[in-house]
Amino acid sequence: MSNKQVMNIHITKEQEGTYFTLPFEMPENTENCTIRYSYAEGVVDIGAQAPNQFLGWSGSNKKEITIGQHPSKGYYKKELSAGTYEIMIGAYKIPSENGLDVTYEIEYQPKVARWLSGDLHMHSTASDGQYDTYVLAKKAKKVGLDFIAITDHNNFSENFYLPNIEQLTIIMGVEWTHYMGHMNIMGLPAPFESFVLNTEEDMANFISDVHSKGAIVTANHPKDNGCPYLWSSDDYDLFEIWNGPMRPSNMRAIQMWHELLMEGKRVPIVGGSDYHRSLHPVFLGHPTTRVFAKSNSQEDILEGILAGNAYVTSSPKGPHIEMNVEDKFLNIKVEKAPFMRAELITNLGKVHDFKKEAKVEIQPEWTFAYVIVKAIRVQAITNAVWFD
Repeated sequence: MSNKQVMNIHITKEQEGTYFTLPFEMPENTENCTIRYSYAEGVVDIGAQAPNQFLGWSGSNKKEITIGQHPSKGYYKKELSAGTYEIMIGAYKIPSENGLDVTYEIEYQPKVARWLSGDLHMHSTASDGQYDTYVLAKKAKKVGLDFIAITDHNNFSENFYLPNIEQLTIIMGVEWTHYMGHMNIMGLPAPFESFVLNTEEDMANFISDVHSKGAIVTANHPKDNGCPYLWSSDDYDLFEIWNGPMRPSNMRAIQMWHELLMEGKRVPIVGGSDYHRSLHPVFLGHPTTRVFAKSNSQEDILEGILAGNAYVTSSPKGPHIEMNVEDKFLNIKVEKAPFMRAELITNLGKVHDFKKEAKVEIQPEWTFAYVIVKAIRVQAITNAVWFD
């Protein structure tokens, strides 16, 4: 199907003062859809609706509207699934007895896979942060982030009032904060009814319940000195190996993750700043989780992270790493890493080091491999590639 479609309609004088719709088909894998319309005179209003869902209305205020991941003001953000959508038409003033011709041009923006940079751990005024969600989002956009998760302590009320910032995806989240350990729960506006629980059995049932609803769970700062992860359960989806500035607790978390890999547990890694306020050594986007996603929707970003198509780097401008398997070789490319060294780590330990590029033959005894980029401290770390 072409990325553009033109539809012409004639509105009669008898239709003046009525509302009706113009259906059109939304193609699969569409990220955004822009609708433009024009006519010679009079007043014709416009809105849009998805199958069984009202998306928005702008009257005659706009001659162009966008629906999808980055909608026009006055329109809901939505993952555009394939189906029959409708342009809502208001025939307000039809000046001629002969009626009015109106042209609608629909342009579909397909999803394009690309690297996106984000911060999956921060706090707003809904818990103990300095800034509200709007200011946090504007700050995140300014430092070069494409997505964020606002994860207030045991509080997800802000998920129902998230701001619409152009070209920034805000993932719905909450940090379940317990004395036995913290977990980010992402993907749903209200993932639980109550967080009041204390036993290992209660905790297991709690995680099972949020999983059944479709939420994603991250074990946060597992080796932090003040609030480590002490639960015996490992029923989490993601592992936060880098929280705030690189420091000994993060190095211990990386080692803990390596031990999980040695046990055969394929848990993907993420990082987050745990940003609370200015004038503090914690900065937004330090570290950054960079993911290769099909689009910048919440669903596609989380899907890419869960698939392990992500790595953690020091900042939005930190080292960039790409790694893939081709035949019997592991191809690795490191960019934006001057004066740094890269190490290839496997279940046998460090097996190779290099600066920018490497093509390493995969050995039969390797079960997994990942890359760490170092200067004085760790500057970036990839997820593991597994060799079956």
